[in-house]
Amino acid sequence: MATNLTRRNFLKAASIAAASVPLSQVTAKAQSGVVKAPLVSPGSFKNTQTAVGGVCEMCFWRCQLVGKVRDGRLIKLEGNPKSIDNGEAICARGNAGVAMLYDPDRLKYPLKNVGERGAPKWQRISWEEALDTCATKLKTIIDRDGAKGLCFFGHGSHAKYLMDFLERTVSTPNISEASFFQCRGVRDTAYLATLDIAPDENVDMANAKVIFFTGTHIGENIHLSHAKNYLRGLEQGAKLIVVDPRYSASAAKSHIWVQIRPGTDTAFVLAIMNYLIQNKKYNADFVEEHGEGFAEMAKGIREWTLEKAAEECDVPASQIKEVADLMAANMPHVAIHPGRHTTWYGNDFQRCRALACLTGLLGAIGCKGGLVLPKGPKGLTRINWPYVPHEEDSVLRDVADEHHFSPPGTPTELLRDAAISGKPYPIKGAVICGQNIMQCMPNQEKTIKMLKQMEFVLCVDIMPTDSTMYADILLPDCSYLEKSDFIKTGQQWDLGKDPQQYIAPRMPLVAPGFERKDSIWITNELAKRMGYGDKIPAQNQEELADKALAGVNLSLAKIKAEGGIHVQPGVSPYDDIDDLTVHFYNEDMEDEGYPPIPTYVPIEQPPQGFVRLVYGRTPLHTFNRTANNPWLVNEAKTNPLWVNDKLAARLGLKEGDTIKLTNQDGVTSPTTTTVKVTPGIREDVVYLYHGYGTKNPEMTQAVNRGIDDNSLITKIAVDPESGAHGMRNNFVKIVKVS
Repeated sequence: MATNLTRRNFLKAASIAAASVPLSQVTAKAQSGVVKAPLVSPGSFKNTQTAVGGVCEMCFWRCQLVGKVRDGRLIKLEGNPKSIDNGEAICARGNAGVAMLYDPDRLKYPLKNVGERGAPKWQRISWEEALDTCATKLKTIIDRDGAKGLCFFGHGSHAKYLMDFLERTVSTPNISEASFFQCRGVRDTAYLATLDIAPDENVDMANAKVIFFTGTHIGENIHLSHAKNYLRGLEQGAKLIVVDPRYSASAAKSHIWVQIRPGTDTAFVLAIMNYLIQNKKYNADFVEEHGEGFAEMAKGIREWTLEKAAEECDVPASQIKEVADLMAANMPHVAIHPGRHTTWYGNDFQRCRALACLTGLLGAIGCKGGLVLPKGPKGLTRINWPYVPHEEDSVLRDVADEHHFSPPGTPTELLRDAAISGKPYPIKGAVICGQNIMQCMPNQEKTIKMLKQMEFVLCVDIMPTDSTMYADILLPDCSYLEKSDFIKTGQQWDLGKDPQQYIAPRMPLVAPGFERKDSIWITNELAKRMGYGDKIPAQNQEELADKALAGVNLSLAKIKAEGGIHVQPGVSPYDDIDDLTVHFYNEDMEDEGYPPIPTYVPIEQPPQGFVRLVYGRTPLHTFNRTANNPWLVNEAKTNPLWVNDKLAARLGLKEGDTIKLTNQDGVTSPTTTTVKVTPGIREDVVYLYHGYGTKNPEMTQAVNRGIDDNSLITKIAVDPESGAHGMRNNFVKIVKVS
């Protein structure tokens, strides 16, 4: 007879069997004197405590966290249930913060390089010796050359306190923060020149009727609350338009995918605006009330017919018209995304300005579904180093009389050229904190030349990187899970809901290991030794946070008692545009010799036999920052080269082939990767994830894994208005290895 054994029947049978064991046998075991400890697997939450106040920095969106901690060791990270931003969710990178914290390759002690820069031999030294050496070397340069003899490269909240000390109090004008300058700075200055506001990513996609992306690929660029905002918009029926030469994660969800020729996006946007104006499909009332120079812009872009743009952009004219009509039918509820990492081709300021003008033309500002002004909490006390003016004629941008719409900081190319040439003044000391300049500044040979001419290089970081190989002294910083150096503020992610605001100061979830010190302690100790002890704004990280929170009658202790986040009633971001002006024509730009209306500047196209190299993000890494994380490496081991299927066939390539790349200047990638064959990319373009190809052997998980796209960016294109590098103007040939 067949037996129908279900899971329920099995458990029932097992219970009966257990009940049938004679009582005498049970008693005998109890009297044996042996007590077996229950198994507690390392990944369980048994005997853990929940630590609140975490603010993630595996990327720079800074989701709010709680940690499960057992015996002082972090077991797991989760989203903070009190968060009105990311909520209880965190991404793969956020989860992998545990592996970063306990990465055996992390810096543990102060180190001195007794070898060569670029081929270091590290010797462990005491904190006293390290700090005394750094202070003496930096002070010697300042005493001889002035503060302009120093430069600083920094990234993230790790770097801010040290950057402020050097820029404000020591008064060095040579500050390069690539995280802002190369990523968002150009966008923000272009929008400031057009709308008088920096947009960040404050676009209300959740309540939009149309979402418009140029080169934005949410889904690969994972910022949780932003991704929720975007997905809610799609769930509620928003139409998605994606302009991208590649079939990205966003393009895969789009209603219209415009597979544009790279570098022609501005021409595409100008044609949309010209069509809307010529056919009177723009928001005339909004333009009448808020516009300035509209007639001049309308006249200046008249040449950009649908047909002309179609030829330049290599897309159908009917598709440009379809995009324009869809926007017009749904204005003003059109979310035109300002973008992130906006430096592409060296003509990027004009592209960003065109997007801002299109936003104004549709009246898509300060309304549901449009660009909105942030309404986060106010009143935090500003605590900072006292400001001492820079030396006269020390600001490189002013000396060069270039890049008059540059973001705050020094255009990196100006800084690097000045250091190498010694003109207009020598720069002989470099401080690098949390920024891997070897992987974020194009032309690595120039960067190496700059570092090698320095008299002294100090690096402060949590990991060895390709840049720390050029340090004289290397100091181990605490990670974001071991310190409190930042206060995140904002509003609820869905702006259509009841307005709320939050204040989330970072708090350590565990104590730092080995001899790691937080960057506030490091900066203060350097300041004392350099003669600035009386200028220190806070004696430690806790005092710094409490002083800032005192402005809103809060403290770390109070917010910790609230669960790590303070939530309060907010203010609606809608309808706050009374003072808004849209500068379709900008006279200040004209005065400085730049086009006063958005203008398309053509770029060089690939020479015969080459294809354009472009790069972007993988959702499993934050550039090179997470390249050594074993959990993330396991999920995204390398960066396969996307190659169009027709191009692959012509070159005799197939999926999985191992290749190298050689660029137009004859530079060959020192490492290899594999081929990904796809119809989802244009034939004149290949694509890599950025952040691979690490050279430092101290990063045992990342070294020589994949190709470093930055090693192939030797041809430099600099945006004239901003001074930022365009980084997608290099061309490559594919060299099959096996």
